[in-house]
Amino acid sequence: EINVAFTRVWIPDPEDVWKAAEIVKDYKEGEPVLHLQLEDETPLEYPVGPKSNPLPFLRNPDILVGENDLTALSYLHEPAVLHNLKVRFLEPNHIYTYCGIVLVAINPYDQLDIYGEEVIRAYSGQNMGDMDPHIFAVAEEAYKQMARDERNQSIIVSGESGAGKTVSAKYAMRFFATVGGSANDTNVEEKVLASSPIMEAIGNAKTTRNDNSSRFGKYIQIGFSRHYNIIGANMRTYLLEKSRVVFQAEDERNYHIFYQLCASASLPEFKDLGLSESTCLFDLQSSIFKVVASILHLGNIEICSERDGESCHVSVHDVHLQHFCRLLGVDLPQMEHWLCHRKLVTASETYVKNMSSQQAANARDALAKHIYARMFDWIVEHINNMLQTSSKQHSFIGVLDIYGFETFEINSFEQFCINYANEKLQQQFNSHVFKLEQAEYIKEQIPWTLIDFYDNQPCIDLIEARLGILDLLDEECKVPKGTDQNWAQKLYKQNSSSAHFQKPRMSNTSFIIIHFADKVEYQCEGFLEKNRDTVYEEQINILKASQFQLVADLFHEKSDTAPPAKSSRVNVRSAKPTPKAPNKEHRKTVGHQFRSSLQLLMETLNATTPHYVRCIKPNDNKEAFSFDSRRAVQQLRACGVLETIRISAAGYPSRWTYPDFFNRYRVLVKKSDMTTADKKLVCRNLLETLIKADMFQFGKTKIFFRAGQVAYLEKLRADRFRSACIQIQKTVRGWLARVRYRKIRKSAVTLQRYGRGFLARRLAEFLRQSRAALVCQKQYRMVRDRRVYLRVRRAVVTIQAFTRGMFTRRIYREFLLHHKAMIIQRSVRGWLQRRKFRRARDAAITIQCGFRRVRAKRELKQLKIEARSAEHLKKLNSGMENKIVQLQRKMDDQRDQLAVVNASLGTEVKLLQKQLEQVRQQGGANQIASLQEELAKLGEDLQGATADRKRLEEEHGAEKTGLQLDKDTAVCFRIRMSLCVSVDGGDASQREASLQTELDGERQRYQNLLKEFSRLEQRYENLKEEMLLSKVRSLLHTVERSLLRSDLFYIQEELESENKKLKNDLNDLRKSIAERASRSDSSNELQDSYNLLLSQLKSANEELDARKEEVLILRTQIVSAAQLQENNQRIVRFISFHIISYIRPLSHWLRGVTLQDWCYLNEDGELGLAYQGLKQVARLLEAQLQTQLRQHKDELDALHTQIELQRDDIEKKTELLNFTASLSPEAQVEFSIGQEITRLTNDNLDLKEMVEKLEKNERKLKKQLRIYMKKVQEFEGNFESSRSRPELTRQVTVQRKEKDFEGMLEYHKEDEALLIKTLVTDVQPSMVSATVPCLPAYILFMCIRHADYINDDSKVESLLTATINAVKKVLKKNNEDFEMTSFWLANTSRLLHCLKQYSGDEAFMTQNTSKQNEHCLKNFDLAEYRQVLSDLSIQIYQQLIKVAEATIQPMIVSAMLESESIPSLAGVKPMGYRHRSSSMDTDAGGPASYTLQALIRQLGQFHAVMQEHGLDPEITGQVVRQLFHCINAVTLNNLLLRKDVCSWSTGMQLRYNTSQMEEWLRANNLYQSKAAATLEPVIQAAQLLQVKKKTTQDAEAICSLCTALSTQQIVKILNLYTPLNEFEERVTVSFIRNIQNRPQQRSDPQQLLMDTKHTFPVLFPYTPSALSLETLHIPASLCLDFLNRV
Repeated sequence: EINVAFTRVWIPDPEDVWKAAEIVKDYKEGEPVLHLQLEDETPLEYPVGPKSNPLPFLRNPDILVGENDLTALSYLHEPAVLHNLKVRFLEPNHIYTYCGIVLVAINPYDQLDIYGEEVIRAYSGQNMGDMDPHIFAVAEEAYKQMARDERNQSIIVSGESGAGKTVSAKYAMRFFATVGGSANDTNVEEKVLASSPIMEAIGNAKTTRNDNSSRFGKYIQIGFSRHYNIIGANMRTYLLEKSRVVFQAEDERNYHIFYQLCASASLPEFKDLGLSESTCLFDLQSSIFKVVASILHLGNIEICSERDGESCHVSVHDVHLQHFCRLLGVDLPQMEHWLCHRKLVTASETYVKNMSSQQAANARDALAKHIYARMFDWIVEHINNMLQTSSKQHSFIGVLDIYGFETFEINSFEQFCINYANEKLQQQFNSHVFKLEQAEYIKEQIPWTLIDFYDNQPCIDLIEARLGILDLLDEECKVPKGTDQNWAQKLYKQNSSSAHFQKPRMSNTSFIIIHFADKVEYQCEGFLEKNRDTVYEEQINILKASQFQLVADLFHEKSDTAPPAKSSRVNVRSAKPTPKAPNKEHRKTVGHQFRSSLQLLMETLNATTPHYVRCIKPNDNKEAFSFDSRRAVQQLRACGVLETIRISAAGYPSRWTYPDFFNRYRVLVKKSDMTTADKKLVCRNLLETLIKADMFQFGKTKIFFRAGQVAYLEKLRADRFRSACIQIQKTVRGWLARVRYRKIRKSAVTLQRYGRGFLARRLAEFLRQSRAALVCQKQYRMVRDRRVYLRVRRAVVTIQAFTRGMFTRRIYREFLLHHKAMIIQRSVRGWLQRRKFRRARDAAITIQCGFRRVRAKRELKQLKIEARSAEHLKKLNSGMENKIVQLQRKMDDQRDQLAVVNASLGTEVKLLQKQLEQVRQQGGANQIASLQEELAKLGEDLQGATADRKRLEEEHGAEKTGLQLDKDTAVCFRIRMSLCVSVDGGDASQREASLQTELDGERQRYQNLLKEFSRLEQRYENLKEEMLLSKVRSLLHTVERSLLRSDLFYIQEELESENKKLKNDLNDLRKSIAERASRSDSSNELQDSYNLLLSQLKSANEELDARKEEVLILRTQIVSAAQLQENNQRIVRFISFHIISYIRPLSHWLRGVTLQDWCYLNEDGELGLAYQGLKQVARLLEAQLQTQLRQHKDELDALHTQIELQRDDIEKKTELLNFTASLSPEAQVEFSIGQEITRLTNDNLDLKEMVEKLEKNERKLKKQLRIYMKKVQEFEGNFESSRSRPELTRQVTVQRKEKDFEGMLEYHKEDEALLIKTLVTDVQPSMVSATVPCLPAYILFMCIRHADYINDDSKVESLLTATINAVKKVLKKNNEDFEMTSFWLANTSRLLHCLKQYSGDEAFMTQNTSKQNEHCLKNFDLAEYRQVLSDLSIQIYQQLIKVAEATIQPMIVSAMLESESIPSLAGVKPMGYRHRSSSMDTDAGGPASYTLQALIRQLGQFHAVMQEHGLDPEITGQVVRQLFHCINAVTLNNLLLRKDVCSWSTGMQLRYNTSQMEEWLRANNLYQSKAAATLEPVIQAAQLLQVKKKTTQDAEAICSLCTALSTQQIVKILNLYTPLNEFEERVTVSFIRNIQNRPQQRSDPQQLLMDTKHTFPVLFPYTPSALSLETLHIPASLCLDFLNRV
């Protein structure tokens, strides 16, 4: 029934291993030949025999080709596995494939973009089998089972050299480092990854098969804490290939470290190595390089043979020997001696024996290998020490990177040990696979029989059992004259009866072992020498005596006894024990050591849950994506993949859950059975009628099938579909024929109707044309006659016009001549009259001037006579004698007063000197000197701060100027843009879009900085409480010292300014008196009085200068001795006293001068007014001094605040510097560029905010000025009206009107903590759900209004700061509560809007009512707090997005891709080990399944919560947009990583789901929020799954359709596209290449997956509230009785 015509089979082929063919004739049992046809239509007769040549393997259906899991294939055999791997590797370029529990990884020899952080996040948390095969899936499975089962895990990576084992292990460790990164700052995961290059340098070498082949095995244990964070690591190594140090095969190289060292020999750091003429190294690195260089020099030492042939020597002048001894710090003569001699020790005496040149060369090579091995173990040990931490290890995951099975033309001791290790690992692998199969059958409760699997225990016994190969080798090594030939003979004799041992026919020095993978022939030559690993004791002792500590440590003996390892941790140790003293260590041979370390490894692996990765090398030429079937089959047999297939095929390899089976094969169910509700019963009835009973088994949750049964069911399903298709085609074709007939009949009737209509219309057209011809003739004749008439008429009218014009012009010329003559006559007569008038007027003026001159001379002569008389002089001197007498009397009084003042000043000076002596006695000279130094230091600090302040002001001015220029430029740009819009609207829209994109980018970078700032702020709060006390003390001390220094500075300036004023006033007084005296012709007595007054003023001035000097001296001495706070007050009192003391004489002198005296001195009054102003100056001095002190205190506080901010900035920069130092150079450059851009952006924003603030202040002051002017005008009007109002004639009682509520709340300062606790800390959203939305924000703003109303800046600052800190604490406490986060986002944004709405800024008052404008803040500008609240809102928004994404992320994949929103649409394919028990948490009941409706309900809940809390609709839209982006990114990433969902039915389902999401947006009025646009990539992906994919036109349509997808994503989806039925076709490779080669006019991103962590920049638009504050009602449930309504 199976081998019938058209059945496809596999036949053996010498080149391709297996070749596809098709049976062309039915085969009957017993026939010797099977008639086949190859794919190239070549016929073939395939011989068939019951023993020699069985029937060929059957091929799987095309629908199963390319499966992710090889166990999902219906026919499980070698050709099916090879073909499936080849198809996946070459067509979609998939390098990973599951084979049950094994991950098969094929080396692509190319860089693939499938290992980024987005891929790690996509695989994190997923079950193995849910996503496409990947090394990250295996790592996630190990990590998940470690956390769930509390059991250690191991990942075993094996394969031959060049297959990619080391790279796979690296990616597994990178996954652990990303997912389980260290919880503290130790960065253990980075150290683990950084150790790989070191190990590759000293343990990898170039071979014929691999350029970077690992020549040792390693097992890395990554330790995890109880929270499953990496806390440490440990590395164990196995079987380093030491022989490579002294010998390399053809086309192979030594270890990389030697070539790296030689390539760097020309550098100036390598002088002492003897490799070139250079300088010296240092530290530990230098010592390691010296050891490596010494090995190179040791290999170059020339050993010269003597003539007798039994001895040899080394030249003392050998340069390499000198370098070797110098680099290792050993004695040159001893080393030269023991390189050519050896010591023999007997029971009685010791002999020194010469060695031949060959023996000495062998000893030299053995020493080189021994040194390198010791250095390798030492480096491994130090790496382990660096990877250790003090934290306790809870569990670990081990990654084993070990060599695979090897076979070469010449196989020696190394290949023997490698293959022995692979035999042990294969035995463990077979046992584990069998246990998993047995556990699955037991779990499903199906009857099972023992599965026969290959057991390689006999082969292992042949190697390691008693008298096995290793025992015989160790025994032969103990024989003094043992040889490889003798050992071979013993092997032949002892193991000739073993089935796994053979003797070659043509050789007596080799043997064959039949391994599980292949037969391997080993050459016995060199086995004994490599097993002994002989190093002479004398050479080791010389190295132990090295003067370098590192060299001595390499050969230091360690104790055999080590503390036993605990069960939870494995001791850090090397797999190969460190050699001990030479007389003891060589009892343990290399084979014995390797067997012991291998046994320890197997014990570790058996104590863990293993996970297997088998690496395959596709070709030997290292060509990218080239597949050699012969090499691949060889490795598949060697790595155990085919054994896994055989074990699976022996049982029930195909497994279906009941729902999946029913959905897939319900087309085969009868209609009567479909009415049964029990799907299990339906499946039972179906299978009993279709398949034999022994071909399947029913389990608890699955149906188990034998190999080939699924293919048979697929054939029946395809046949049923084919018959249904034929029926559908028949019906459709009949319907199409009837439709075609109806169309033809309808077309004929239509043609007839149109023909008849055409004839009728033609006749009507003829009649219309005949009538039109008659009308045209009539009109033409009329027009012709009318034209003749009009032409004649125009000629007559023209002649008349010319005649009349000629006569009129003639009359006009005559009239013009008469008019001109009249004008000339009039002008001449007027000129004559004017000339006559001017002559008469000039004669009259001359007569008047002569008469007046005579009269003036007479009056002048009379005045001169009167001026010479004596009576005039008497009038001038009258009263001068009285003035001089009074002035003399006043000068005498002033002299007495000056004497009194001098006496009082002397007394005060003595008092001050006594005080100075007391201060000196109390403080001492030392204290005064220290205080003076401190004052000097504080002065320097103040000068520096002043200079910085001036510099910042200059920078601010420059920046302001630049911003103004930018503003002007922006205005010009807007004008230019408007012109461009008028010319070309398309360009304007593009530029506007680009500008909007740049704005969004800047906003996003700013919000990312806020996110980073919030993280640093949380860390700062943790350290703040510890540092608070010490900072406060130091701050107080600094403030007091700075205050004292500033007071002195400002007081000195004030004194100097007042002295200058007094000097100027005195100089003015002298000048005025001197001028007055010089003008008057007074007597000598007046002059003497004046001189006396000047001398008194001069003496007063000198006395003033002397008192000033004394004041300065005493002030300096007292300030240097006084304490911080007391000195400040004492200096103020002291300086005030002396200001009064040296101004008092002037005040007394001025007070004695009466008003009359001033009049005598200065009749104009200027001198008197100037001196009376001195009294007011003295009074104002102290008031100005106090004002300056207060101002300076405020400035000092501001400066200290800036200092603290700069200290915090320095601390942050220090942390950033430390972080940058830990990065690589490339990462440091990128990080520094990012930091510089961020800093410049922040500076620019700060300066812009400062400019905006200044402009706002200016507008506010102008507004207040206008208000005040308006009030003054109203007051003047009211005053005038009150004056004009008549007085009341009777008494009226005025009643007090109750004051209206102004929307302010008053609270006492001590109630602030209670207010914050009630409104912020303890409030729950449910408490205010029935009130006005954002009620806490309104209440807080009303309290702020009252503080502004009473002009209490400290109260405003304290309330806002406490509110912000309390909100941060509440959000930190409820960091996973969406409702609480949404509640405070709404309240914070509302408080921000209130501060803007009532700020008094005209830009925010456009929508206010008149009452709201009256409620604006009057005294404070809270722009800085608005910025802080804006930043806090952004942080809350980011936390809200984080909480919402964490809630919906587990639901997205199940709801969008897996749930059946359209019933009966999705088809199910066999998925192998998908949803297997080991990948799921059985305690939780399997993976949670969500429907699309559940996801939409969750989104609806989010939307309802945000609406209930009064969140702005714009912000709600941005939240929904961000969530839809997360849904799109997660869905598309899973689609790109899952082959099972890339089908036509999934595309239909996905398109329906996205349409439902869009409908939800429309129903909630959110479609304008750009959320639907974020779903465009997944919508286009769904359309891509549904469109036709065959021709070039289809490729063009796909490229034009999928604009939101990159070319890489399109190609990935096409590669993953999987038909669910036989009628669907796969996407051809040529079509995919056509898509790839098509030029794209877009910039595609480099990464395949979308960034699920991408955050759109949030924008908080200004939304004023229509609510009036005075109408707000506060519920009693809030317990805010302590608030008073104002």
